[in-house]
Amino acid sequence: MNERTALFIEEMGLGPVWLRRDASGESVGLQPAVAPEEAIADAAPLAPSAPPAPLVAEMDWTALKASVAGCVKCGLCQGRTHTVFGVGDEKAKWLFIGEGPGRNEDLQGEPFVGQAGKLLDNMLAAIGLRRGENAYIANVVKCRPTDDSGRDRPPAPDEAAACLPYLERQIALIRPTVLVALGKTAALSLLGLDPDTPVSRLRGKVHRYAGLPLIVTYHPAYLLRNLPEKRKAWEDLCLATATYAAAD
Repeated sequence: MNERTALFIEEMGLGPVWLRRDASGESVGLQPAVAPEEAIADAAPLAPSAPPAPLVAEMDWTALKASVAGCVKCGLCQGRTHTVFGVGDEKAKWLFIGEGPGRNEDLQGEPFVGQAGKLLDNMLAAIGLRRGENAYIANVVKCRPTDDSGRDRPPAPDEAAACLPYLERQIALIRPTVLVALGKTAALSLLGLDPDTPVSRLRGKVHRYAGLPLIVTYHPAYLLRNLPEKRKAWEDLCLATATYAAAD
C-alpha cells in the first residue's frame, strides 16, 4: 500500500491500518482496517420500522377522517379549500349519497349546503327524517371538482374511482338499511354502470349494492333546475320508504 492510500484511509477514519507481514517483516498486503467485532459495535443502531398504514377497508372513523383530510390521490386535492367527509348519524339507517362538493360545500366542509342542501333537507323532512338523526349524507368524491373556468362539474370517472374506497368504508361502518343515490354520478359509481346510462332508466326499481337496497333519484341541484321532476323524486322517496319498511 502506498503512502497516498494510507493517508486517504486515515482521513476517512478507517485506521488503524492492519498490514500482513511476511517472515522478513515486510508488509505485503492490506488487512481489514477494523476488526469485525469493532465494526459491529460502531455500527449505528437500526431505526425501528414504522408500522404499516392501515388499509382504507380496515380504518375506523378516526383514521378514515384523517386519511380523507390528507388525501392526494387525484388532482382534485390541488384546488380544495376543505375536504367534505360527510355528516350525520354514524349509525344511521338511511344513507344519502351525492356526487361531490360544490362551492359552498368546499368553503364550509359540509355536504349539501346552500339551496340544494335546503331542498334535500325538505326531502328528508317529507319522509320523517332530519339531517343528523337516523340519516347520514355523503358524496362519492370528497373534494370539489371544477372546470377550467372554476365552475362546478361532475367528477371524472378516475376521480370517482380514486375516492370510492372512502365511501365504501363509510357504508361498511354505518351499515345502513337503505341507500339513496342522488343523481347520476352516485348511481353509476355504486352500481358500476356505463357512464351513458341515464337516471331515468334507473329510477322506479330497487337496486342492490353490497347486499343493501339502493334507490336512485335525481340530485337536488338538478331538481332546482327542473321543478316538474320533483314529482318523480317524491315517487322515488316513497319507494325508498316502502323498501326501508320491508327491510327493517
